[in-house]
Amino acid sequence: MNEKSKLTGAAKVSYGLGAVGKDMVYMLSASWVLYYFQDILGVSAAAMGVILMVARVFDAFNDPIMGAIVGKTKTKWGKFRPWLLIGTITNAIVLYLMFSAPPTMSGSGLVTYAAVTYILWGVTYTMMDIPYWSMIPAFTEGGKEREGLTTLARSCAGVGSAIITIITVKSVAALGHMFGGQGIADREVERIGFSYFTIIIAVLFVVFTVICCINVKEKSTVDMKSASIGEMFRALIQNDQAMAVVVAIVIVNCSIYITSNLVIYFFKYDFGGTTWRDGYTLFSTFGGGMQILAMMILYPFLRKFFTSIKIYFISMGMAIAGYISLLILASTSMTNVFLLFIPGFFIFSANGMLSVITTVFLANTVDYGELKNNRRDESVIFSMQTFVVKLASGVSAFIAAIALQILNLSNDTAETATEIDYSQGVEAVQKMGLRMTMTIIPIIGLVFAIFWFKKKYILTDEKIEEISKEIAARN
Repeated sequence: MNEKSKLTGAAKVSYGLGAVGKDMVYMLSASWVLYYFQDILGVSAAAMGVILMVARVFDAFNDPIMGAIVGKTKTKWGKFRPWLLIGTITNAIVLYLMFSAPPTMSGSGLVTYAAVTYILWGVTYTMMDIPYWSMIPAFTEGGKEREGLTTLARSCAGVGSAIITIITVKSVAALGHMFGGQGIADREVERIGFSYFTIIIAVLFVVFTVICCINVKEKSTVDMKSASIGEMFRALIQNDQAMAVVVAIVIVNCSIYITSNLVIYFFKYDFGGTTWRDGYTLFSTFGGGMQILAMMILYPFLRKFFTSIKIYFISMGMAIAGYISLLILASTSMTNVFLLFIPGFFIFSANGMLSVITTVFLANTVDYGELKNNRRDESVIFSMQTFVVKLASGVSAFIAAIALQILNLSNDTAETATEIDYSQGVEAVQKMGLRMTMTIIPIIGLVFAIFWFKKKYILTDEKIEEISKEIAARN
């Protein structure tokens, strides 16, 4: 790749801004849709768990098809940007509808509304997510250049996720009181607040993507040949390294998402007391900050001394240590939220580095696949990234929903408990069940992911350099 084809500074910033908006929307859906429909609107946790899983099964067919469509697209605006813009606008609209369920709706009608809007959200998110990430290998040759762009994009995505994690609880409460008035129930405050908060996020999402589409020009010299669905799955099966990374991403993300789905319930029903919003916001602010710093500072620093593979194992060890310390601290009678910063540091830092590393690994498998199978399948492989991340979100939400159903945690529990003694409102067995679900299950998953990755992944830095040279010689 010559100097002329490299991305400009403005293009890199715009690409990163697109990641901020994209992951703001993703985090809002992934972390809050279960809470919104189950805790605020009263849909049963079991029903929500089924909806989330069914949506992910549907995505199993939708994502590869979208990858093939992107590969076939030819317009004067390029291959990626049309779908990036169309997907963003439609996803923003569906996001608003999903978090603005009619207040008069209930029962089976509400369950149907939740199912339809959530499935549509997944479809439209795929429309913009696949072309966004497919740009990485198309704009880079590999090695440091690709890793640099991936790190930038993942860091910016982390910023978007952190923003939602930090501001949602307080913003929803403030907007709910502002537009709903005083003297209404907490549940109604949150319902109204989520609707207005989603409008703000949806508008920012569209604006950021438009900036990205304007400033990021498609300059790839790679001929992305399209493939049939059958050929695409065969290519993925033949690319053993892509499959190794895909399985690792599913397991790691599922483990971490279980905790992210349940942590608000931990603060609301177990640890936080009547001021749970303050504690949750403080913890989330610290965690979001650590995740961003891990992406932007800790990972580049460690990369000077260790390979990406070694940093992967370091991150996994940090996450496990964090979960063990979280279980220990949560099982005591301590009420100081600052003590939770200890496990938070390890878990959030590990999550930040893993999000960068796994994307680098996946991008590297594109070169490996080209050498092995004589074709570059950017859209194919990155459509799998979209699918597996959403699959992990669905599986983790299903596990969290089943746990909530068994533990019988709901808004009604909190309201009843407030009338008596909030700290004693939920039985000890429920609290312990919640703590164990959000720590022990993730630990088991992470341990499995360590052994899986160690056995299956072979693309070391030396191997990647060797592959790049062979491809250059062949071309």
